[in-house]
Amino acid sequence: MFKMGLKLSLPELARKTMESKLENKEFEPNDITKEKYSKNKASFVTLSTRQGKLRGCIGSLKPRKELWKDVQENAVNAMHDPRFPPLKKKELENVRIEVSVLSKPKRLDYKTPEELIKKLKKYMGIILKKGFNSSTFLPQVWEQIQDKQEFLEHLSIKAGLDKNAWKDEETEIWYYTVMKEKESKK
Repeated sequence: MFKMGLKLSLPELARKTMESKLENKEFEPNDITKEKYSKNKASFVTLSTRQGKLRGCIGSLKPRKELWKDVQENAVNAMHDPRFPPLKKKELENVRIEVSVLSKPKRLDYKTPEELIKKLKKYMGIILKKGFNSSTFLPQVWEQIQDKQEFLEHLSIKAGLDKNAWKDEETEIWYYTVMKEKESKK
């Protein structure tokens, strides 16, 4: 087991976990770090290249375990995001890590698609659910897709649905906020 004496930031925790995994070692943070992140919380770990391109993003929407464990699990899973080839050891030094800690999702109540559009705010992460299909975009996605209708269309497609599924009255829209912690630039 690899242990350190200081409290780790969430991106440091994710990086140490990924480094250890790539070296086929186990990493467990010290007690100070575990205590700091001991509450059950949901998180997302986002990997991006130095040029800002997405390299992996995996997370959980509901608090299932202590935050430090959730971040470790999501960091390892982000290395194997199915949208990309598995992250290699030599790539890790060129990847920037951002950890988003999610608030508990709340259902957004609205009567019409127009009312939904008015209620959307760009600080919200959005979850779209219809039947067994669902998808989410972190609030950071608003930086790439600023038009609210287009945002919902992309979210519908990501869920494996028609682009207009967000307008269906059977579709549920939930929102959450995030506290994000980004790795400092190297």
